[in-house]
Amino acid sequence: MIKNAKPKVGIISLGCPRNLVDSEIILGNLKNQGYQISDIQDADIAIVNTCCFIKEAKEESIETILELADLKAQGRIKKLIVSGCLPQRYRKELIPHLKEVDAFVGRLSLDNFPKERYNLVPKHFAYLKISEGCNNHCSYCVIPKIKGKFRSRPIEDILKEIRLLDKNKVKEINIIGQDITSYGMDIYKKPSLAKLLKKIVSSTKNVKWIRLLYTYPTNIDDELIELIASNKKICKYLDLPIQHINNRILKLMNRRISKEQIVDLIKRLRIKVPGIAIRTSLIVGFPSETEKEFQELLDFVSITKFERLGVFMYSREEGTPAYNFKNQIPQKVKEERLHKIMSMQQAIAREINSKFLNKEIYVLIDEIGEEPGLFLGRTESDAPEVDGMVYVHSKNKVKPGDLVKVKIKDTYEYDLVGEKI
Repeated sequence: MIKNAKPKVGIISLGCPRNLVDSEIILGNLKNQGYQISDIQDADIAIVNTCCFIKEAKEESIETILELADLKAQGRIKKLIVSGCLPQRYRKELIPHLKEVDAFVGRLSLDNFPKERYNLVPKHFAYLKISEGCNNHCSYCVIPKIKGKFRSRPIEDILKEIRLLDKNKVKEINIIGQDITSYGMDIYKKPSLAKLLKKIVSSTKNVKWIRLLYTYPTNIDDELIELIASNKKICKYLDLPIQHINNRILKLMNRRISKEQIVDLIKRLRIKVPGIAIRTSLIVGFPSETEKEFQELLDFVSITKFERLGVFMYSREEGTPAYNFKNQIPQKVKEERLHKIMSMQQAIAREINSKFLNKEIYVLIDEIGEEPGLFLGRTESDAPEVDGMVYVHSKNKVKPGDLVKVKIKDTYEYDLVGEKI
């Protein structure tokens, strides 16, 4: 190490893209202070940005901390810092058991955005966090306890970041928050996502795709639907977690929406935005969910044919109303219900993808494949990390960030194969 140089810092970011943005902000701030950023194995200081949304996330966070504690015991790292959701929620409980940890740091505030974040994703796409916290208080969810009340970033603050991303030739912006459709309710006293999107569109030159992730169904209005339908930069894609379809379960979940409203919203979206890819998330095994109610959900998935679908088993989280609900569902039953829905979705996904055979579509190249002439990318209907991929064969050189036209030659359940035209 150079004399008087600041130590090298590495980070492991766990959980969702919202956490990833926080990790990029942490590294951006540290870099601005003169710290060197390195891979975790070469670091003097290791940071774990944790998640504790569900049981599996907590377990992964603890395992990662213990692995790094071993590295510290071997003298391979000098300091260990644990940040994010886990210490925000369990700091007092963690301190006596994790003596190897030098500091526990909770959640970031929205004013921590540096002039430039440190990229932890490929340079051609970025996650843009427009809000923090949540006011929805779903009965199964700990986010309001960890992240606090819903807070929007001011439009001007977001546009400064957007202009910088655009200047850096970012092609795809993925808009995130716990509930992006509530954007502006706190500071502008009305939903302002459509207004923000119009300003983002007019402020960007290099950005080609703007994707909406984490939308809450009740706040999707006609203005937003019209904007998705009419603006070429806004992806014909909507991440719309509905969690369930049975009215009794929706009420127990405190979702503030009915089956009838969900059905109507999906119908409106598909009529007004032809070709839209709707991604949803579902929870199976919620306390007291009967076989009949689960079958209603299964039938709904079969009829609706979501283009993209994620399913979670209900995770019993202390501090949430649902923790004390009667008739908790056995783990084995949850697993069976998860398997049934995912098996059905596999067939639906295969059917949807088969319609792309011999079609020409645009693909954003993410990375260079291992074989010569093979490249990996995504369509407008695929968000990073969570959705499918397109395996692109090209005789010409292609690089990450290129938006190329591809003819689809083969289709699978979740992925496509094609040739660059």
